[in-house]
Amino acid sequence: MSTAIEFNNISKLYRLGLVSTGTLSHDLKRWWTMNIKGEEDPYLKIGSVNDRSKAADSEYVWALKDIDFKVEQGDVVGIIGKNGAGKSTLLKILSKITAPTTGTIKAKGRIGSLLEVGTGFHPEMTGRENIYLNGAILGMTKPEITRKLDEIVDFSGCERYIDTPVKRYSSGMMVRLGFAVAAHLDPEILVVDEVLAVGDAEFQKKAIGKMQDVSRGEGRTVLFVSHNMNAVKNLCKHCVMLKNGMVQSIGDTDSIVGEYLNDEKVVEDFDLSKVNDFRGSGNMRIGKVEIHSEGDVNGFVINDKPAVIRFEILNPSCIHEHIEIAGGIKNKDMINVHYYGSRLKAKLLSTPIKEHFFVEVRFNPLPLTPGDYYLSVELMTTNKELLFYRDRAIQFHVEAGNFYGAGDRWDNGLVLIQQEWSIMG
Repeated sequence: MSTAIEFNNISKLYRLGLVSTGTLSHDLKRWWTMNIKGEEDPYLKIGSVNDRSKAADSEYVWALKDIDFKVEQGDVVGIIGKNGAGKSTLLKILSKITAPTTGTIKAKGRIGSLLEVGTGFHPEMTGRENIYLNGAILGMTKPEITRKLDEIVDFSGCERYIDTPVKRYSSGMMVRLGFAVAAHLDPEILVVDEVLAVGDAEFQKKAIGKMQDVSRGEGRTVLFVSHNMNAVKNLCKHCVMLKNGMVQSIGDTDSIVGEYLNDEKVVEDFDLSKVNDFRGSGNMRIGKVEIHSEGDVNGFVINDKPAVIRFEILNPSCIHEHIEIAGGIKNKDMINVHYYGSRLKAKLLSTPIKEHFFVEVRFNPLPLTPGDYYLSVELMTTNKELLFYRDRAIQFHVEAGNFYGAGDRWDNGLVLIQQEWSIMG
């Protein structure tokens, strides 16, 4: 199989807060060194590592540093990493929106890019006119675009507004039309950034299906940037993980995504004693919250293992009350997928006469499908006096385990339910 894209020591250097080097003398020195003396750019030697979480120790920063890998034709490659890792910068260099400071990219064929909402669209032109404009930019002839027009419009779901200027489109409609154009006008390489997250669930599913068709059925190459690890797993054969502007790992998707999630596992300090935006009297309130599977770090749950939520109760006045703790678990779409509450066991919790103590609830297991979830918490007396309530108090992550004992991932739906099958007859 031939190579579709080859990144050769790609680096990108920026000066923080300034355009060019900031002074005429620096610009002249740079021009003289590179164009007259034929030497390396003198400012390439002083850049700092691209770590967005730390204060800069230099005016220059490497957004990308020594990126070197190949993508085979027909492969679907995920580009993953934390915010600021350099993913979007890499795709912009590939799409020729910006140039690399050093290194070269070899790409075989036309590149269709969808990096931002409305990429390549003219706001005053209609959706139909922008389809022809984008096709022309990709090197398509007018008859070729006309032949694909009905298919593009149908896929986008924007037929009613196709002759309306795109400045009147919502962000979701803009993404729909932009992706439809990028995917249907026969680019040999399709580049898609996190922009698909703007679309609704139905469109995201349709878009991922189209990218699979483009790669498997038509042999085109796809580069896909996303923070949705389930989408990456479903779509991509291989992954590249970037960290601080450099390649951290390259390999098969399951192993690289697993490495990424483990790298993200920083013990969270879910301390609600520090928040002021809560409802209730505050006479008694919730402090630190722990949620994890047995043996895992705070904030991470494996859906086939027992899980525990542990609440620290702050009771500075040593009030002796019967209390209830309750709340909801919501997914990223804010759908309440589970309600938990101490009253469900018809067991009243009697507070010890202490300034702080702990209450724990266990799940065996917590059978949620993989993804990010929010936990709301409510503390009240049994006569319904609200002491403390906070919606989306903490966020935690659920990872796929071997829930059904077959080793498969079950990512559809909201919850996992134990099943027993038998044949009767």
